[in-house]
Amino acid sequence: MYVPTRYFPVVLLSLIGFYYLLSISKEEREYLHTLRERLSCPESHVIIDLDSHNAASTKNLAPPRKANAAFVILARNQDLSGVLDSIQQNEDRFNRKFGYPYVFLNDEPFDPDFIKYTSEVISTTSEYGVIPHDHWHQPEWIDEARATAARQKLEAQDIMYAESVPYRNMCRFNSGFFFRHELLKKYDYYWRIEPDIKFYCDLDFDPFLFMQDNKKVYGFTIALHEYVETIETLWNTTREFIKKYPEHIPKDNALRFLSEDGGETYNGCHFWSNFEIADLNFWRSAAYTDYFDHLDKAGGFYYERWGDAPVHSIGAALLARRDQIHFFNEIGYRHPPWTHCPPGETHRKGKCSCDPKDNFGTFNRFSFYMED
Repeated sequence: MYVPTRYFPVVLLSLIGFYYLLSISKEEREYLHTLRERLSCPESHVIIDLDSHNAASTKNLAPPRKANAAFVILARNQDLSGVLDSIQQNEDRFNRKFGYPYVFLNDEPFDPDFIKYTSEVISTTSEYGVIPHDHWHQPEWIDEARATAARQKLEAQDIMYAESVPYRNMCRFNSGFFFRHELLKKYDYYWRIEPDIKFYCDLDFDPFLFMQDNKKVYGFTIALHEYVETIETLWNTTREFIKKYPEHIPKDNALRFLSEDGGETYNGCHFWSNFEIADLNFWRSAAYTDYFDHLDKAGGFYYERWGDAPVHSIGAALLARRDQIHFFNEIGYRHPPWTHCPPGETHRKGKCSCDPKDNFGTFNRFSFYMED
């Protein structure tokens, strides 16, 4: 085919640009692979229930049953686009068939457009709440000079959200206050949804009913290591709690998910809490309330950068039985940059639109250690 000479520069530049894009993509893939290897928790230390791959066998009896449950979305008005995308994913893959309500929470009132457009895409009902001031903002008793120095220290270490006080407010709220909100008091279970996430697989069973019928208290899809720089004193503070409240610690808990030396140290493994399906009454229990209050008084949410993910994970692993923690393999999920994509027959049955090779770590091949 004849190509006029005047088009050669255009063709050449296009080829160069295409090669450059491929190179960037390869570098990004290599970076994510390296980071994934660093953050993945060893599968030999995953301590959860023996039935983790059998949630899809749950059958909804006639007449249709529903759990007393809701989706919870913590969002700002400016998150509208990402929230709509997440809701649409959830409606298409699950909720249009099962019909659970939504609760939206914000530290300021939602604007009319947020309420209008989210309620239009939802197939059921929705409620919109404002977070009480004391549940969101940094407590007055925090030593601001010490907190500022801690933020600057993490900033110098190039830690994500190192300087952010709102991020710390969010972590503290999710750790100890969201389940106390007036709009959630009437519910027993929740499913946390965040803006800009993806659900890759159709669900033909009800995870809420699975949790209820099997007496599970916490469900997850991805587990990884926390950045140790952000939780330097979290485990020592937790050990103080264990010593103070031994009556709250069941013998058949999942300590070995958290520690490889009998609790002397914390290995940093945690459930990635941007996805979680859990029992609200577990967080409301005396055991978890005492645990959160103990952590809160230590000030680590602001003197370090304790996240709700390690706090929820330690709380669930220590204070619940290990057979009450559940891995939802069937729920294909992505929160950038990580993905859980079920392989094999589960991928086929769920009509999953993800590549199993993108699955984070080894959590599609769990080993279960139930012996003492």
